[in-house]
Amino acid sequence: MENSTQESHLRSDNSVTYESAYTVYAMALSSTPSSTNINHQRIALGSFLEDYTNRVDIISFDPETLSFKTHPQLAFDHPYPPTKLMFQPNRKSASSSSSSDLLASSGDFLRLWEVRESSIEPVTVLNNSKTSEFCAPLTSFDWNDVEPRRIGTSSIDTTCTIWDIEKCVVETQLIAHDKEVYDIAWGEARVFASVSADGSVRIFDLRDKEHSTIIYESPQPDTPLLRLAWNKQDLKYMATIQMDSNKVVILDIRSPTTPVAELERHHASVNAIAWAPQSGKHICSAGDDTQALIWELPTVAGPNGIDPLCVYSAGYEINQLQWSAAQPDWIAIAFSNKMQLLKV
Repeated sequence: MENSTQESHLRSDNSVTYESAYTVYAMALSSTPSSTNINHQRIALGSFLEDYTNRVDIISFDPETLSFKTHPQLAFDHPYPPTKLMFQPNRKSASSSSSSDLLASSGDFLRLWEVRESSIEPVTVLNNSKTSEFCAPLTSFDWNDVEPRRIGTSSIDTTCTIWDIEKCVVETQLIAHDKEVYDIAWGEARVFASVSADGSVRIFDLRDKEHSTIIYESPQPDTPLLRLAWNKQDLKYMATIQMDSNKVVILDIRSPTTPVAELERHHASVNAIAWAPQSGKHICSAGDDTQALIWELPTVAGPNGIDPLCVYSAGYEINQLQWSAAQPDWIAIAFSNKMQLLKV
């Protein structure tokens, strides 16, 4: 990783900006290159409009020319702002043709879309509501990269639902928390974790659905935990953030209840976190202080805590963050109506 001097600042010429017609919130980067151009990566951007009808745009990025290409034929309307977008992980190992991508979105329901070269087709709407006129909104979801037929969703109705998207059936639904569930993350093929307004991080194993393990609780009772990121390169570690907190809490699942590190260099609330896809010791965080910080986690923190490895200022409050698995030199952030890719 370049810029390894302590608190080095990413220069503006290390970034590329795409401007949308809408405020951008949900964002997804394809896990595989485009079939027509191996260097291009698809990016899905979801609007945040206070209307029923929202939009999802699909663009592509060429890291050689540092340019974006729009694909108007791939834009589509979406009911309500999507709370999350995600392309199917490890698509190259999927059985369907490599010329298409599978995209999932959450909002009122979990929806699957097939993104082709020149068109986009809705695949299915997955609804586990027992009453047709009401559904509990989905706050987030995660796609299992070990068994890509599985998607887990989290909901404000306190449940997590595990879908088999090949059969379009619910594998299981668990009452996961005492309050709204705000995020979910897979660790292994049958193990996932979730965070909630009840302030806890809980781990579930589909082989033992009657039990869960609480590995962390907010120091202040009932302070909601908003986001959860599981380190795919080192499954011992996960990260979470509290509501209205400038901290990123790093957890080691082998030693529950006590964080192994707390990253406290943001000056306002942290909104998003993402582990590096190619390294087990790097994580990026972004927040209302307009900064994206990249951290390298030592095994032992110094007396004054941990300083970030790199600092980038966007000039606006950053709402969203994704670290590209297909092109790990690039991190995507979203703020206002812009999406920016940062070279790291």
